[in-house]
Order: sequence, then structure tokens, then C-alpha cells
Amino acid sequence: MTHVADAKVRQMWHLLEPLHAVLYYAPEVYEEAAALGYEVGERWPSYFAWRAAPLGPVGVERVASAFYSFSPAKVAEHIPAAWAVAAPQDVLAARLRGIDRTYRTLFGDVLDSPEVARAAELTRRAAEAANLEGRPLAAANAELPWPDAPHLVLWQAATVLREHRGDGHVAALLTAGLGPAESLVSFAAIGAAPMDTFASRGWTRAEWDAAHQLLAGKGLVDEDGIATDAGRALRADVEARTDRLAAAPWRALGEETVGELGDLLGELWVTVIGSGLLPSVTTLGIGKV
Repeated sequence: MTHVADAKVRQMWHLLEPLHAVLYYAPEVYEEAAALGYEVGERWPSYFAWRAAPLGPVGVERVASAFYSFSPAKVAEHIPAAWAVAAPQDVLAARLRGIDRTYRTLFGDVLDSPEVARAAELTRRAAEAANLEGRPLAAANAELPWPDAPHLVLWQAATVLREHRGDGHVAALLTAGLGPAESLVSFAAIGAAPMDTFASRGWTRAEWDAAHQLLAGKGLVDEDGIATDAGRALRADVEARTDRLAAAPWRALGEETVGELGDLLGELWVTVIGSGLLPSVTTLGIGKV
């Protein structure tokens, strides 16, 4: 294995995250959700089904634990009710159909190019090199059979890698002593996204205020909810630790191959970002950390 700089590890996340995230916003995927019987007036019923399905027909505790930043009450609105609508194996088949249709709409004939085939090959190699110990969402997605079409391989590999990073991020938050609500309050405190954006995670105002008071007591935020120097340093350490914990797949590829993959993904990234499917501000704070 070779060294790959943390900045390059983070860049690969930035390139791959949009390729995965169209799952939660594309009209073609919503159509597949509606065909299964999910309510599609808002994105959460299908979001919880799509993302949790690799875990099997699990309940609130396991989904809330794995997703981490969502209020258990928010999770309970959709899990286990999701499995009364469709079984996880049917959800998994539908999400691949939805991604297939979405990618064909977005990329057209580009999907048949040798560049996409090469990007799929390299991204799969990275995903198969991911260390899965203590990473429930990455492991669950890694256990799924690989599809045949290169563009679906690319999407599935991107999904394994983003969940691998996310699982590592949870470990970094736990190490920093930041519980689910505190992790969001501390992230909002450094300006990662407006507080209203984080409301989508379902925490009540009382729960948010309690998390704020806990962080204020530790000297991490001020009375207005703005991060102190100590709070900014803690978040910087969390993000740096997350990068380090996400590095193994990219070390396995090596710096030169990672650079090649970054170049291959660039055009696809531009197409997804330019499509307008994804929100400009999210709880991920991409571009802010």
C-alpha cells in the first residue's frame, strides 16, 4: 500500500458522493419508489428504505445507530414501516432499476464508453479494498452481488465507499465525544450549513437546545451557537480523522491510479452537479470542511 494524502481522500469523496446521492433525488428513482408503494410526496419514506435495505428488515435501533445523525423519532416514522410496503430484496432491485434509468438519462451514450468502464473497474477495486470492520453500512452494501453493467458497478462501488467513509465518520464523532445531536450542533456551529438544513434530521428544538448547552458547557460553542476556537479545532480533528479512516481503499489503488480515477470521474461529476438534481446545501457540508 502507498500513502495517499488526506486531501486526495477527501477529493475522491467529493467526486463520488454526487454519483451516489442522485438515488435520493432523481425522478426515475421516485417512480420506482412509487411503484413499490412508497409515499413520494417527500423523500424520507423512500430514503430510509433505499439506504437501510442492505441491512435487511431491521428495526429502529439498528437504523438509528447506523445512520447516527437522525433522531430515533424520525427513524421510527419510517422504520420498520418501510418493510410493510416492500421487502428489502425488492427495494434493492428497485434502487438498481432507478439508478440505471437515472444514469441513462444523465449520461446517455457516455455510459457505453471505455472511460466509464475503466472508472467502474477502478472504483470497484477501491471498494473491494475497503476495510469493513466496525462499518455496518459499508459491509452490508459490500455483501450485495455486483451488477453486470459497468455504470451500475460504478454506482454500487461509490455507495460502498461513501458508506465506508460515513461509518468511519461515526467512529470519529464517537471518539470526539459527540453524540448524534451534538455532532449536528457542532457542525452547524462552524457554518457547515444553516441550522434549518439540519432540522431534516428530526431533532426537536428542546433536543437541539440541550445539545447546545452540553457543548457550551464544554467550551465548544458560545451562547449564540457559534463555535469557539476549541470547537473549531475539535471539528477539524473529526474531519481529519474521518479522512484517515477513509484512506485504506485509496492507498490500495495507489496515488497514480487514484489520480487517473479522479480524472475519469470529473466529467461525470460535472454532469450530475449541472443537472440540478442535488440540493446546493446539505448536511454533509461539502466545500465547508
